[in-house]
Amino acid sequence: MQTIYMDNNATTAVAPEVLDAMVPYFTTEYYNPSSMYERALGTMHAVRDSRASVATFLGVADPTQILFTSCATESNNAAILGALRANAFGRHVITSSVEHPSVDEICKDLARNGHEVTFLPVDSSGRLNVRDFVRALRSDTALVTIMHGNNETGVVFPIEQLSRIAHETSPKIVFHTDATQTAGKLPLDLTNALPHVDLLSFSGHKIHAPKGVGALFVRRGTAWKPHMLGGHQESGRRAGTENVPYIVGLARACELAAAGLDDENTRVRALRDRLESGLSATIPFVQVNGGGAERLPNTLNISCHYIEGEGMLYQLDSYGICASSGSACTSGSLEPSHVLRAMKVPFTAVHGSVRFSLSRYNTDEDVDHVLDVFPTIVANLRKVSPYWDTQLNRPRPDAPR
Repeated sequence: MQTIYMDNNATTAVAPEVLDAMVPYFTTEYYNPSSMYERALGTMHAVRDSRASVATFLGVADPTQILFTSCATESNNAAILGALRANAFGRHVITSSVEHPSVDEICKDLARNGHEVTFLPVDSSGRLNVRDFVRALRSDTALVTIMHGNNETGVVFPIEQLSRIAHETSPKIVFHTDATQTAGKLPLDLTNALPHVDLLSFSGHKIHAPKGVGALFVRRGTAWKPHMLGGHQESGRRAGTENVPYIVGLARACELAAAGLDDENTRVRALRDRLESGLSATIPFVQVNGGGAERLPNTLNISCHYIEGEGMLYQLDSYGICASSGSACTSGSLEPSHVLRAMKVPFTAVHGSVRFSLSRYNTDEDVDHVLDVFPTIVANLRKVSPYWDTQLNRPRPDAPR
């Protein structure tokens, strides 16, 4: 059976060009880039050149502002905890109620251990209210950490505006954004479009690099301290021998992502839109979560009322279709998504959500197959739902609202 992979917000296939770039650093160029002998110069130069490529991808002129990490979770931890370690003047943090667990759990832990944390609400489309953000800013606000694009709904937040407001309020406020989902889908220009973002995180395995490598941008002059000590690597800001093959792979993936931005925002967006309109037209009582907001071009989060998302995922899998019910970091939980709860998605739909997230490797035939089988899956599951009138193909009169 052919696999149709539509879970690219969870992870992506490693691009063949990325793998080709990595192979020499597993075989002939395996040296430690910190070694002093001449044969190690190639690996040292590979790390240096990769840093420059990632800097170009982010619109950064100075590559020394790029740190290599193991993943976006590490980058987020390093950004948040490093900023707070360096800021003794304030203990107030602002974040959103729909962050990825790698930010959300840190902020909850900070709140349990003496920091004051404001979790900004979102509306029913998943959007932040800028007025709420302005009202949340205080004289002791040390850090703002708000994602650029939501991993579950694809909703994009106005990071340029929020970071500018934060710095106009106080230049001492450090602004961090998790750009894991927007990297490779939207342009990231930290010099011109996002000049007030101090820290930015992203991960390689969302842009067709392997799992196990990420990056953290630390703007020069930002109050920030490293949290991994024990070595001189990354200019003393992240101890540990550099993972050269994966760093090279990340750099090559960034180059490919930059070259593919137009395709992502035209062809991939068109595929997503056709999938969305087709499912909305053929399945009654569905809603597109985040549909009223600006979204990533590849993401569709759809709720089918009166059935469980888990059942839909199992049925999709039987047809060779890989999708998700939300964040990959919480996919083993039967609890409803905290993102959809924050959006106040109705009880009848919050458990019945499926996220389709596409990539440049998806085709029209993939969309056709989902459009062909998914309405039948929903109809069959509703036949066994206690809330559904099968004969009339609508909710029973006594179904919850």
